Amino acid sequence: MNEYLQPGRFVDSAHPAVIAFSKKNASGKSDREKAVSLYYAIRDGIRYNPFQNFLLDDAYRGSACLQSGEGWCVPKAALLAACARAIGIPARVGYADVKNHLTTPALTAKMGTDLFVFHGYAELLLDGRWVKATPAFNLSLCAKFRVKPLEFDGAADSIFHPFDEDNRRHMEYVRDRGSYADVPADEIKRVFEAIYPKYYNLGPDAQKESFAPA
Repeated sequence: MNEYLQPGRFVDSAHPAVIAFSKKNASGKSDREKAVSLYYAIRDGIRYNPFQNFLLDDAYRGSACLQSGEGWCVPKAALLAACARAIGIPARVGYADVKNHLTTPALTAKMGTDLFVFHGYAELLLDGRWVKATPAFNLSLCAKFRVKPLEFDGAADSIFHPFDEDNRRHMEYVRDRGSYADVPADEIKRVFEAIYPKYYNLGPDAQKESFAPA
């Protein structure tokens, strides 16, 4: 259990910015209340942006996501896990391959598929059980896409809805890739490069892309 409380290379719970953010946003008396408040602070305070320079380690790191104010699912989950550890809640990161039926044309063109491998979420040990929490999509983005925002109460798993507000297919979970004490960045890079060569190799040009519905 100790590995889920110690700082990691990417779940970097000892980073000063992570510690400060955790202290500021972990409201409540119980671990469950604190975890819920951290979830919403990260879900809505960090903008979701899937266009990243995946060649850089910082694209996978919780503190870097916090300091830039944006990130994709992997570092946002790492940040939530790091913040939980910073206040003494055991946490780890988990991954699944999902089909996103509501992706944008620009993102689909870069990826060449609607399959998202290594979709990331956090798992927090609350009241004696591991609970999944997915803080990826911020509330304003959900409103633009007409996607149901993911809520989290610290008791039930928070994973993507299969349908959106208009009853269209949204997320379909197709493969579980397991849970880890730290982000398996090297493995994610290897798989991304094999499956999404154009997307993975955007490099600094990722900054020119915009993720928003038309």
